[in-house]
Amino acid sequence: MQSTINAKGQTVIPAAIRQHLHLSSADRLEWTIEHDTIRVIPVRKDPIAAFRGQGKGGSTARLIADRAQDKARE
Repeated sequence: MQSTINAKGQTVIPAAIRQHLHLSSADRLEWTIEHDTIRVIPVRKDPIAAFRGQGKGGSTARLIADRAQDKARE
């Protein structure tokens, strides 16, 4: 998916991405630069509430797997 950058430097997150990640106007985005790549990370308004209910049934294993995938992408 692509989006354009307007004259003010603004862009739009494609609807499919917003829906898939359940992003709302209350959420924020963290932008980081890794080599020549931009990484955009959603930051929930209340990160504790966003995680609530996700910890049942192996949250530690999921977290480790997610971090391994992040490291593999680097």
